[in-house]
Amino acid sequence: MKFKVLIIAALLALAMPVAAEYKVVQEAYEVALSDLRLPRAAGGTIAFKECDSCKYVRMRVGADIEYRLNGKAVPLAKFRAAVSGVAKPKEEAVTVLRHVERNQVTVISVNL
Repeated sequence: MKFKVLIIAALLALAMPVAAEYKVVQEAYEVALSDLRLPRAAGGTIAFKECDSCKYVRMRVGADIEYRLNGKAVPLAKFRAAVSGVAKPKEEAVTVLRHVERNQVTVISVNL
């Protein structure tokens, strides 16, 4: 019985350092639709600001970027058409996900 407890204690001790090593893979930004500038074509850059008094931040978009409209992936042209028709863009929130290591935006998502 003591041998089983010793084995379990040793395994738990080995697992503790692994649990403490968290690595940030993506950062998320929530911005107003009115403060977001989409790329004109695939593979460009986006610009957004996190608050009214903040300056615009420009970021590259990845080749594999995903534009999500109401939870579904859509092409850039359809996404641009949908967000351009919003009556009150200041009241709509957009989520921008950036891959930290690649320093590229991977997902832009909005629910209208």
